[in-house]
Order: sequence, then C-alpha cells, then structure tokens
Amino acid sequence: MAGGMDHAEARPFVGVCGRIWRKWKFAGMALLGFSTLLQLLQLENSAMVEAMSLQHRAELREDVRQMFHHAYDNYMKYAFPHDELKPLSRGYTDSLGELGNLKLEHLSSTYNGTALTLIDSLTSLAILGNSSEFEKSVNWLGENLSFDLDVRVNVFECNIRLLGGLISAHMLALDLKSLMPSGYNGHLLRLSEDLGRRLLPAFKTPTGIPYAWINLKYGLREDETPETSTSGCGSLILEMGALSRLTGNPEFEDAALLALRKLWSMRSPLNLVGTTLNVITGQWIEHSSGIGAGVDSFYEYLMKAYILFGDDEYWDMFHDAYMAVQQYYRHGPWYHDADIRTGGPTHRQLTSLQAFWPGLQVLVGDVGAANGTHREFVHVWEKYGVIPERYLFDREIIHPTERYYPLRPELAESTFFLYQATKDPWYLRVGELLVNSLNVYTRVNGGFASVRDVLTMELEDHQHSFFLSETCKYLYLLFDDSFLKGQNYVFTTEGHPLPVLRAWQQWQPSVESSLNTERKRGNKDSALDFRICPNLKMNDCKNCSLRIDCKTCSLRVESACHVLDKQLDHRCTQDTDCGLDASSCRRRSCSGSGYCGIWSK
Repeated sequence: MAGGMDHAEARPFVGVCGRIWRKWKFAGMALLGFSTLLQLLQLENSAMVEAMSLQHRAELREDVRQMFHHAYDNYMKYAFPHDELKPLSRGYTDSLGELGNLKLEHLSSTYNGTALTLIDSLTSLAILGNSSEFEKSVNWLGENLSFDLDVRVNVFECNIRLLGGLISAHMLALDLKSLMPSGYNGHLLRLSEDLGRRLLPAFKTPTGIPYAWINLKYGLREDETPETSTSGCGSLILEMGALSRLTGNPEFEDAALLALRKLWSMRSPLNLVGTTLNVITGQWIEHSSGIGAGVDSFYEYLMKAYILFGDDEYWDMFHDAYMAVQQYYRHGPWYHDADIRTGGPTHRQLTSLQAFWPGLQVLVGDVGAANGTHREFVHVWEKYGVIPERYLFDREIIHPTERYYPLRPELAESTFFLYQATKDPWYLRVGELLVNSLNVYTRVNGGFASVRDVLTMELEDHQHSFFLSETCKYLYLLFDDSFLKGQNYVFTTEGHPLPVLRAWQQWQPSVESSLNTERKRGNKDSALDFRICPNLKMNDCKNCSLRIDCKTCSLRVESACHVLDKQLDHRCTQDTDCGLDASSCRRRSCSGSGYCGIWSK
C-alpha cells in the first residue's frame, strides 16, 4: 500500500441486461466517483427548478464548511479528548459506553473517553481539505490512543465509528500524500487491528452471530445479554472485510461473513428478516420489521459489500431481500413495518433512519423510486423544520413520544446521492433547505445541539459525532464534489469512504462461499469483476411468462425491483397475476377490465 491505490477502472460494462445496467452505470456508478459517468439525467415527474449558480453553490459550500468547523472547534475546545460535546453547557460526555445502551447498564466508572468525535471527524477533515488539522489529529492519535480500556461497548457502534473511521483515515493518509506532508508510518492501521482483535471475542457464540456488547479490556461478561439487532450484527462486513485485506489476516472478514450468512439463513419464507434476535438460539425475538431502526444498514451493507468486494454472494442476498422489501413493506412512496412471517403490516410509520433508503436505491439504479420516497421525506422536513424520529404517515402526525431530531444525516445523504445521479438542481435546493434549518434551529454558541421536541424546537445538550462524520460531509459534497473526481469510493454507514480496489475484489475469504464452493482463492468470477450485469433470479426461464426463450425474457427485465406480469399481454384475473413496476417499484394491480397496471395513487 506504499504506492498509489489500484482503483478499479471505469471500464464499460457488457452483457444483456436491459435498462437495469444502464441505470447502474449512469446512476449507481456515478456515486462511486466515476467522473466520466456523471451524466445529466432528468428524473421523470421531477419539477424543473432554476439552476443554481456556481457562486451560490460555492457560498453554500462555505456555509457547510463553517458549520463543520463550528461543531469541530467547539468539540476540541470543550470536550476533547472525551467522546462527544455537550454544546449547551459547553461540556463533554464519555458516551462510547452509552451508545445503544438505552438502560445505561454496566457503565464504567473509570472510562475517560477515546476521542470518539475526533476519530469520526478525520475523513471529514480530509474531504474539506484541512490537511494541517488532519495531520495533527492523526499524529496525536498515534501517540496517545489506546483501546486497553475497561469499558463495555456496543460492537456495531464501535465498528462503524471507531474502526471505520480509523481504517478510512489510514487509507486516505496513504493515498493522499498532501494530508501527511511530514510522513505517515501506518499507526492508524495498527490501532485498527488492535481494536478489531478486541471485538472478535463477541463472535464466539453457538451461531457465530456476535453479542451486541463487549468490554474492550476484559472481553465478554458472563451474564451478557444474548439479544442483538439485525443491523447490529449484519452491518460489520465492510469494516471487517477492509481490515482483513489491509492486514492480510482473514479472521476479521471470516467472522463478519459467517455471522451475515447465519443471519440470512434465519430469514422467513418471504425473504424478510426480523428486528431483534437471540445470538445463542438463533431465534427471532421481534418479528415486526421494516427498513428503519434495527434493520436499516443490513440492507445497505449487502449492496455496498457487493460493490466493494465484488462477490456475487452479496448481490444474491441483497436482491432477494430488496425484492421482499418492495413486495411487503412498500406503501406507495412510503415503507411500513410488517410481520416477517405473514407480510401483514404492523406499523404505518416513517422513521428518520429510513431516509437512507433513496440513496441505496440510487446505487441499485432505481432512481425513479428513490425520487418518490425522497420527496416524501422532504415534505415532512418542510412541515416541521426538521425530521421527527417517528412520523405516523397514515394519520399525518408525529409519534407522541419520539418527537426528537438528533442531527441525523440520512436525508442529506440521499439528497447527495440523488443529485450525483441526476444533476437535477432541485436537490441542491433541498440541500440549501437543510443547511438553513440546521443553522436556524440547532446552532448554538457551543456547537450544534440535538432537537428534543420538533414541535417546540426545545434543544438537547448533545452533539453526536455523526453530525461531523456524515451530516456536514454529505452536505459539503452536495455543493462541492471535487474530492470524488477521478476516484471511486463506497461510503460506510458512518460516512467513511473506502476505495473500490481491484485487488480487494480478487481477495477471497478463507471460509467457503455458501453459493459456490468450487471457487478458489485468486480465481474470482464475479459479475462485478467482469463488468457484467448481476444474475437476476427473475430472468430464469422458469419464471418467464409463456415460457419464451431466456434471452427474450431477460431483455424485458428493466430494473432491480422489476417483477414481470404473468402474461406478456398484461392480462389478469386477480392482483397476484401482476408484478412490480420497473420505475417506481410499486406493486401493480388488476383493473376491472382485466389488465395489470398502476391504478391507484
């Protein structure tokens, strides 16, 4: 890794894939930094708005830069080296042991922080071009940071914030020499490996699914709870896989991959996964599930692992899961929760974490569907000034108890992705709306404060580290994406960029693939590696209407969510004869005259 990184080339893709691969090429790949593929695509049904001038974009970029440094400088002044800033009281909180710990159980009396916000901010410093602060921070961490700490941490939060932040910053320090003009000796990778080893004992369960909690110094508690979430145990593969490739030690990726496979094997016959489970028994605890809290990044990491590592196994899992989401969770442009055993709806609600979904759909290429859902989130933001944690969309009211907004980044993230895919200036206007709202409602003298109640705009004394690692980063990139030019990155769920490297896509985990046990290390034959369309199960001749030949059938598949009507002429006698619309991903229904289509709003 001493030289420049071997980024995967933006070679043209080949294969007979219909519109889906064209969407992948121009929408999904554009996000990854292929500058030659950043095409001017105009969304269907998208309202035209006046183009934003370069001067105004530059002014908004500087507004975001100032926002980041207002948050960062106050953290460094009042909270560093503790974990997070309390902007109202200008104090600090050592919150690593509290993340995900709603009952605040088993807190350490000796823990004094790991500079969590600093680590989470490193990649933002790099992207914003503050090389002097990046170098100073990296050197401080090398001299002072240790993970030999008596603190019980959430494995997922530790993975995405600390491990992901360190790995990404390490790779940026290697690849962008201007960030470390005095030289870099790789100490962030050594810290990453030490942290990774401290997380590995959590995977020592009968199922291979990790405990949600582990003590960084002493390992597992004897009475540790066996309950974990789907996102908590199914969103580790990017960071662990990257760590294995950087160190040459496969045990990190193997542990995360085996856990992911076991989790997927627990899916219901409908290809749906629950929200919480028991890591000892491998049984679901909560069967009501959706795409929001407790599950969200599980879907995200399946797709992004496919792009980053190039293994068809990830695509196959993702595509089945994605199709099930469209069939059982989708409600017009919204997504409700449902029982994974029956598919029946349980809660018709928007959760703020769901706002990541349009960005994920852009990576898939389903841009039209992404646009429709994104606009609903924007409407909720406009209604309240920010997004409440839960919104009951069937009643158009806020959830009575979850009325807070903790500076979440997901809407900014999806706005950035959609602008990259379409270049529609409307998304720049959305970004301007977000910037203005954050400055009006959440900015205080000591930083940026979370909103306790979006109805009263009462503030809470907490500035989460993800405000610097994600919210500010995605808004900055929306107005200035020069950092991505000629580059090819996948962003983790905490907003840390990982480069797409050909060498990484040739690496094979030591555990055999659950889909193709004949693969050998170094003899990779994934669709992504050969730049061809992933195999869609719906293209199988057995599923083609009228049993026409496979080639003709596959040409009719137009997107990742497209399910064909049973009959070529779209005739039907009942709704089950109809599939899913290729553009909107909405379920088609049978009309009174016997034809499949989108007949309701």
